[in-house]
Amino acid sequence: MKAEIIAVGTELLLGQVVNTNATFLSEKLADMGVEVYYHTVVGDNPQRLEELLQLADTRSELIILCGGLGPTDDDLTKNVLADHVGVPLVQNQAGLVALQDFFAQRQSTMTPNNLRQIETLQDGIALPNRTGLAIGCLYKGEKNNYILLPGPPSELKPMFLEQARPLLEKEFPSAEKLTSRVLRFFGIGESQLVTDLAEMIEHQSNPTIAPYAKPNEVTLRITAKTEDELSAKTLLDQAETEIMAKVGAFFYGYGEENSLVEVVVNLLREKNLSITAAESLTAGEFQATLGTIPGVSEVFPGGFVTYSKETKSRFLGIDPGLLEQFGVVSEECAKEMAEAALRLAATDYALSFTGVAGPADLEGKPKGTVYIALAQKDGETIITENHFTRDRSYVRHSSVMKGLDLVRRAILNKN
Repeated sequence: MKAEIIAVGTELLLGQVVNTNATFLSEKLADMGVEVYYHTVVGDNPQRLEELLQLADTRSELIILCGGLGPTDDDLTKNVLADHVGVPLVQNQAGLVALQDFFAQRQSTMTPNNLRQIETLQDGIALPNRTGLAIGCLYKGEKNNYILLPGPPSELKPMFLEQARPLLEKEFPSAEKLTSRVLRFFGIGESQLVTDLAEMIEHQSNPTIAPYAKPNEVTLRITAKTEDELSAKTLLDQAETEIMAKVGAFFYGYGEENSLVEVVVNLLREKNLSITAAESLTAGEFQATLGTIPGVSEVFPGGFVTYSKETKSRFLGIDPGLLEQFGVVSEECAKEMAEAALRLAATDYALSFTGVAGPADLEGKPKGTVYIALAQKDGETIITENHFTRDRSYVRHSSVMKGLDLVRRAILNKN
């Protein structure tokens, strides 16, 4: 079944609201074996919505409309669809009872326009709204099928998961399912990764391979279409093995949410290791990133932020003569910072960051020059010289990601 998603709302076109519903629905439909071919956004304009529905009818079997089910005059989605398929709108009795109870509990008067929220298409299947008032609907036409869902994600998500998806699986059973696996890579750009995997991508059929560039990392989504989970796993495993043979050196984890900092913190926990940091140009961003992970205090007791030469000397005990001789933007400074932090915090690892975030050069070094050192309780200090690009914020973020990867590799190489 080919599907498309139409988001209705002028606020989406103005950029006042981000269309997260399309992402959510596409993922859930893919899990069911329903392929989404089009995403469209249209304002609260009945003529343009009707034109879009006419176009959708020519290319999609399932058309999902999100938004425009509320009580105001610009909530016209149900009216336009009812006219489009030639059926009247009728009140849903269960929805009416829920609506009346809602206002009774709040001891407030219900205005007549609220009744629009409990109207649904005649001969359609009503979709109750557990978290709101606007009723959804599944309408099966002769050639095309339509689903009406509310716009707020807090209402749309439970309605789809609890009401619409079970109905779709019952009314339109599919033998094939789409199963995806996401691989995450750091230290390789999208263009290089695609080049290294060019032959696989060029000849892909089932499974398919889709790269996505994110700030300072690349993800690969491998998707298999099969009739059972075992067959999907076999296809995905085969593709992953071939991918790893080509770019496995840059792989660090799986999934959409399994970020590099989560991987590092989990490794530290598993190995019962601890970490600290001494930061200059990143101004605590590395430590703040660690702090996004719940329970990170198990592996991170605290650290240091030392911007000036004076604080580097006073907080970390670095010889002022060394700073005068080599400068703060130097391998020597990074090494001293990391080793001092390791000694003072008594941890297993200590990272240091010093360099030029920009916009101007510093100590004769161009912006984007960053030295990162990793001191180890049971090993030598590793120092890297990096040359990051773009703006100040991106240089700092790149530095943090590079530091995390240094720690990850050190832990894995230790075992």
